[in-house]
Amino acid sequence: MTPRDAIAVAGRAMTAYRAALAAPERTARMAVVLGRLLGLAFLVCMGTGLYSHFLQDPLPWMVFPTRPVQLYQWTQGLHITAGIICFPLILGKLHVVYPQLFQTPPVRSFPHFLERASIALFVASSLVQITIGFINTVQWYQLFAFPFRQTHYALSFVVIGSLAVHIGVKLPVILRHWRTQPRKPVAATSGVTGRVHRWMDGSGTTSRRAFLATVGAGSAVVALTTAGQSFAPLQPLNLFAPRDPRVGPQGLPVNRTAEDAEVVQLAQSAGWTLSIVAGARRIVLDREALRELEQRTVDLPIACVEGWSRMATWTGVRLSDLLDLVEAPADARIRAVSLETNSSYGVSEIGPEFARDELTLVALELNGDELDIDHGYPARIISPGRPGVLQTKWLSRLEVIA
Repeated sequence: MTPRDAIAVAGRAMTAYRAALAAPERTARMAVVLGRLLGLAFLVCMGTGLYSHFLQDPLPWMVFPTRPVQLYQWTQGLHITAGIICFPLILGKLHVVYPQLFQTPPVRSFPHFLERASIALFVASSLVQITIGFINTVQWYQLFAFPFRQTHYALSFVVIGSLAVHIGVKLPVILRHWRTQPRKPVAATSGVTGRVHRWMDGSGTTSRRAFLATVGAGSAVVALTTAGQSFAPLQPLNLFAPRDPRVGPQGLPVNRTAEDAEVVQLAQSAGWTLSIVAGARRIVLDREALRELEQRTVDLPIACVEGWSRMATWTGVRLSDLLDLVEAPADARIRAVSLETNSSYGVSEIGPEFARDELTLVALELNGDELDIDHGYPARIISPGRPGVLQTKWLSRLEVIA
């Protein structure tokens, strides 16, 4: 058998296999419907993910809203929920387009190559992205041999970029099937290329609807049974979320304990003090001195990047009052330094919009009791609209840096 004969035989086999894979739900219309839902989910993930990223690593000109106080809880809850919904959507889309993998010839032109390459990159990067996001949500950090946050951030641009290229090359098909569904059945084959067009647009309506209903139900189930960790009204349905936001010391979860942070001895030391420094001006306060200052009580959530959140009542000294003691400028950025030295989150920067907000506290109490050591005793930062990783625990120093 000559190489040409072998190619012809393989082509006929691929054509026959594609024909055998035909099913009522495997239509161009269904691919477009699932594709736009998946695209919307990824755009929500991208937008909310960028917001979370720049809260943690802001550019110099960035200013963030501090109201509503639950803003980060909502955006990160949407981020995690939309990411989880991507699983049934992308699996459903792959089921629909699976026969298209077996095309002969594999590449017919440069636009066709661009189409296939972009979808391969999009599927691969998307599956990696949502999988490592899920692993981070359930806190299996030991599985990461790479910095998660930086990798997740960079990969998001690969996902969106490959999606944009794919949409560009498939735009004629997308526009053709965006609103209406052709009723006339399409021929089974298309002549010399042997490409199979079993996009059964004119039959199998019930099967298509059942398939779409199954994907929709799967998406709803995974959303409703995990979103309760972010949205209190859904907590009774919180069956599969990795965290119950009601469980933990003082009714509030912790991601990192004082023992993990290796600060137990320092935090419980009778000699603990909080230093507040602005250039040559410096004051040092112990817990008794902090308690002698005017105490404020606020209701603010802890909202974690992993998706869980919980409203709590905090009591302590306004950060702005402490900054006034060292005559810090109103537009100053603040560096909060923890007793913890074995984590990249042992130091955080607080923009002036947060530092001067009347709800931002150096908290000494949680839910009416002295802070538990795992919640940051002897003192911690709590402010509206910021990720929990930036609400520095086991506070030791506040520095005016600009």
